[in-house]
Amino acid sequence: MKKFITRSFIGIFFGAFIAVFTTNLYILVGGFDSIDGSMFLKDSIGSIIFGWLITIGSLYYDIRKLKLMQQTILHFLTVFILYLILALSIGWMSFTTTNILLAILIAAVVFAAFWIAFYLYFKDQARKLNDDLRKFC
Repeated sequence: MKKFITRSFIGIFFGAFIAVFTTNLYILVGGFDSIDGSMFLKDSIGSIIFGWLITIGSLYYDIRKLKLMQQTILHFLTVFILYLILALSIGWMSFTTTNILLAILIAAVVFAAFWIAFYLYFKDQARKLNDDLRKFC
């Protein structure tokens, strides 16, 4: 439960940071003097919920009885399906076949890139730890 609460706060704060950061970029780069308050509220709440979903979805990796591939597939499907529902309900994307297929493609590529990067990082860390242990034996 402690891990759930900790990750929840991390996700909520990360989502809030992304909402404020992208809004500031929108104003600075777009040259706008002001923003629509109701749109900011809707988008920032959506960003906070999505940040929370991402961090909570990673709890699958703490279930040791699942294989790594099962954890990965469950994490991806859970986060993507919930993101799709969120994005369609608050208007981040329109409900068309093209948009949904494009979202699937982008999500799969981004997810795979992050997964591979973390996999290689932790594989390297394990190699270093094993090398250090061999020095002691």
